[in-house]
Amino acid sequence: MSDRNGQAEHPAALDTFPRLLMNHATVRPNRPAMREKEFGIWQTYTWAEVARNVRAIACGLAELGFKRGDRLAIIGDNRPRLYWSVAACQCLGGIPVMLYQDAVAPEMAYVLQDAEIRFAVVEDQEQVDKMLEIHPEVPFLEHVIYDDPRGLRHYSQPMLKGLDELQEMGSIHDRNHTDFLDGEIDKGATDDISVMLYTSGTTGKPKGVCQTHAAFIAAATGGMGFDKLSDQEDILSYLPMAWVGDHLFSFAQAMVAGFTINCPESGDTVMTDLREIGPTYYFAPPRVFENLLTQVMIRMEDASVIKRRLFAHFMDVARRCGADILDGKPVSAGDRLQYALGNLLIYGPLKNVLGMSRIRVAYTAGAAIGPDLFRFYRSIGVNLKQLYGQTETCAYVCLQPDGQIKLDSVGKPAPFVDVKLADNGEILVKGPMLLKAYYKRPDATAESINAEGYFMTGDAGYFDEDGHLKIIDRAKDVGKLADGSMFAPNYIENKLKFFQHVKEAVTFGSGRDCVTAFINIDLEAVGNWAERRGLAYSGYTDLASQGVVYELIRDCVEKVNADLANDAQMSGSQIRRFLILHKELDADDGELTRTRKVRRNFIAERYAVLIDALFEGKQTQHIETVVKYEDGREGRISADLRIEEVKTFAPQAAKLAA
Repeated sequence: MSDRNGQAEHPAALDTFPRLLMNHATVRPNRPAMREKEFGIWQTYTWAEVARNVRAIACGLAELGFKRGDRLAIIGDNRPRLYWSVAACQCLGGIPVMLYQDAVAPEMAYVLQDAEIRFAVVEDQEQVDKMLEIHPEVPFLEHVIYDDPRGLRHYSQPMLKGLDELQEMGSIHDRNHTDFLDGEIDKGATDDISVMLYTSGTTGKPKGVCQTHAAFIAAATGGMGFDKLSDQEDILSYLPMAWVGDHLFSFAQAMVAGFTINCPESGDTVMTDLREIGPTYYFAPPRVFENLLTQVMIRMEDASVIKRRLFAHFMDVARRCGADILDGKPVSAGDRLQYALGNLLIYGPLKNVLGMSRIRVAYTAGAAIGPDLFRFYRSIGVNLKQLYGQTETCAYVCLQPDGQIKLDSVGKPAPFVDVKLADNGEILVKGPMLLKAYYKRPDATAESINAEGYFMTGDAGYFDEDGHLKIIDRAKDVGKLADGSMFAPNYIENKLKFFQHVKEAVTFGSGRDCVTAFINIDLEAVGNWAERRGLAYSGYTDLASQGVVYELIRDCVEKVNADLANDAQMSGSQIRRFLILHKELDADDGELTRTRKVRRNFIAERYAVLIDALFEGKQTQHIETVVKYEDGREGRISADLRIEEVKTFAPQAAKLAA
């Protein structure tokens, strides 16, 4: 059932995800709901098959003693049966709690303890081993159900059970008690908690964000209407299930609209699978778009002279008029002809290689994206847009309208959402997509919502003359230099990360006389650059210390400084000194969150000696750092790091220097 725009209509009774699922099984039983690539072959599941599997898993959980209000941990890569387990849990009135699959065991133990988990559905042997390792710390964990049985044949722990066996139990239960599950679904209310997602924990321990069916359905419905999504969309579901963005796009919107989600074979095959599926609707954090661009630039550096010249010429054309053509704005006939030729020779093949040929709408969120990176994709014809939201708002606050895309904004308030600014510039939001509560944290819940019912995002920003919201940085991170100049570290870092040779950057300067920076080089991009020049290196630490690499990074930093010099608000925040870190910042070492956000306080404490050296004018500084390996062992990396000066620009001279 759909309206004139092809968008699914949802009667008021379809106010929980289980009701939506069962409705799809009735209305579009033979339409593809999910695909999964297994052993190189795409397997398709219709909505009727998904509903049948969800019923079996739900009844199997009930047979094990799962009750309304229980929490179900779900851990693994994007797999149909893990998504089905989310829906099965909701059918019983339970609360699914997704964990990051790459989290180490102690991180998982914290969430399992905090959420008081009795049941867990996990993907494979790796996750089973983590559950067994931390079980002494979470003795209330009673059942661990695994999807993939490979490697688990000789595991005899009574708490373990295969998902196949659980579904068989559930199918028998469903046949013997035909009214049971329908009765449980009928008990569900739209204000029930539908999912609990944990914050990234950039400044402290993660908090469990309780979101209702109504909140995520409102966010999904608003986004669908805004971008005219229908049940004909295809989306690739490859981002962590524990991330709010995946839950909005790959679960909530799919459940509301009835479109198809596609699960890749593995993290290593995402690019191949992306090309094979050719999604119409795509979502990725800035880091993914940065990595894709890095791969393109590496390939172009290895191309012939003619190809490099063609690429450079037509990318100049694209930068000049590509975004305007995409937005339907006036463009000269000559530029249109040049762009059409570029599309035939460069942009079309490039989009095909990236798997973006069919994309109607692509979104990025999770962190600010650099304007240059944003411009690149839009200039080659990819309708990339920024959205703004947080875990506490179902990733839904602002959206960019077609034809009104600004590279440095996140658009206008989304449907149903009210956005205003506090006196200090903090962004405040209100709407049906707000969290119900932080789990077991009434204090934190009360502190996050003001007397008027607005959620205090902690982000600083302002509205431009057209009503578009611009994000400056986290409110707590925005500071001033000693001379009063504004210092917004994330804003500067995103400019640095546009360069394919820079993987990560952390800047310092609040209360100081100048701005300094830590740089992580991109090992693949810089390694490729070094090999083409015949430079030998033994690994990341060796490569990062080489003088020619410092020259390469200095050039990137100086280009950022030239850009900053043209920014009236940020011209005083040019980088004066930098160093290249001897190791890559790593979530396992506590330096990044699982969503790859910088944990500034931790880094400032861990590398205090380096920060002091940057501001004291030293030319070198010795550092020794403890690192954790994937197998749990610890080691040490030591190095004598060079500290380099960087050229800065007067505002009026910046354009000439660039």
